[in-house]
Parts: sequence; structure tokens; C-alpha cells
Amino acid sequence: MRELRFIAIEGVIGAGKTTLAKELANKFHAGLILEEFEENPFLAKFYSNPSQYAFHTQLYFLMSRYRQQRKINQMDLFHSRLISDYLFAKDRIFAEVNLTEEEFSLYDKIYALIEKEIPRPDVVVYLQSTPDFLYKRIKQRDRSYERNIEYDYLVKLCEAYNSFFIHYNTSQLLVVNIKGFDFLTNTDLDLIYKEIIQLKVPRKIISKE
Repeated sequence: MRELRFIAIEGVIGAGKTTLAKELANKFHAGLILEEFEENPFLAKFYSNPSQYAFHTQLYFLMSRYRQQRKINQMDLFHSRLISDYLFAKDRIFAEVNLTEEEFSLYDKIYALIEKEIPRPDVVVYLQSTPDFLYKRIKQRDRSYERNIEYDYLVKLCEAYNSFFIHYNTSQLLVVNIKGFDFLTNTDLDLIYKEIIQLKVPRKIISKE
């Protein structure tokens, strides 16, 4: 197997990032980094009142993700591979969607100072989907702090994510159109696992449609 030290899974809310990260960590015998989103005390308030709590929520996430990602070099001492259920750059995607122009200007100054210290993944897996599909998933899993997520917000996020990954060239990129995939089945998990280890091009898109 080629050298893969760090793999990041990314996608809009409800895409299945954590599920896939956990399954791939077992498959790769890798260390696992899971985003600590439930610890953000502003998250539920943000979904109820975005304009009032967006900046608080975003700064908390930025610092939390920065702290986690800075630990990666230490974790390397204990694991030959690491898999994360998020890409650090997602923080800026959300900030650009959620913050006012003045707030984003301040945020971006802070982001620029710390982003240089964040390790780059060898491969990023982008779980791509539609707002309709994600909205149904979010409603089905019924997490209390997500109940106020609006469909239009998912539309904005999907557009922002797709725009970001069209231009992404920092790591090799595997785009997975998630419709029809079940990451808990061996068949689908094996398919994604093989695509990752055999990836030889800067980007590749796989789909069941």
C-alpha cells in the first residue's frame, strides 16, 4: 500500500462523514480524529438565531479545530495513519456562508495566522450530495440541535462546498456522490477503501448513478 499518513473526510451536514471515518479507521487500522461539534455551546443557539450567534459559533469551532489539528503531529508517534471526519478548511467555508462582511474580515485575519500550522492530508474524500437528500437525512436522525436547520441553509452550504472543491488542489481528492452508498456495508466500504489506496490522479469522481 502506498504511503498514506493522513486522510480527511469532508461533506455538508448529514453526508455521513463520521460514519465513514470510523469505518475507514478500522479498515486502515488508523487513529481517528472526530470533530467535537457537540461541545460547541453556541451551536443550538446558532440554528435558532443565526445572525446573533454566527460569529460566536464560528470562533469556537475555529479554535476547537485548530487545537485538534495541532495534536496530529503528536498522534503520529502512536499511529502510522490518521483519519479525520473533517478538513480544517471547512471552517472557512462555513464562515463565508454564515458571517457578515465585517465579521468575516476579522475572522479571516485570525484564520490566516493559524492555518499555516495545520497539517495537509494526503487524500481528501468529499462526500457530495444534494440539499434534498441531506435535508431528509438530517430530519431522520433528529438531533436536537439540528431541528432548526433550514433547507435554504443547506442549499447555500452545498453551493459553497461544491465551489470550494472545484478549485481544491492541496491534496489528492476523491469525490463520492453518496446517493446509493451505504458506508456500513462491506461492499461500499471496500469500494471506497480501494479507490483511496489506488488513487493516482489529482482528483477522481465516483458514483453509483
